[in-house]
Amino acid sequence: MSASVTKSGTITAEMTVGAEAELKGLITKAKATVSVKIGGSVSITTGHTYTHEISRNKYGHLQYGSWGYKVSWKKYRASGNGCDGVEIGSGKATLPTSETGWKYWETAS
Repeated sequence: MSASVTKSGTITAEMTVGAEAELKGLITKAKATVSVKIGGSVSITTGHTYTHEISRNKYGHLQYGSWGYKVSWKKYRASGNGCDGVEIGSGKATLPTSETGWKYWETAS
């Protein structure tokens, strides 16, 4: 099994430059403002390919994405006697991550 994913996008940067000039004459005084906008962009493409041999008499499954990471948590309340707190809640969570990758698994059908 072989699969690939391609992501493309554009990075754009823009800068505005301003300047002020004062023109003095014998009788009049004027102000001129100049503003220039400078910009640029570039297109980028990144790709990832994944290849995996599928075991005999099995089906291969492949998924690309962001999987996050798993954490466990517990919440405590003070017991009032100066000892350890009393557990009042617990659970597990999957927190997001900006990393992406491939996930492969096999099934019999």
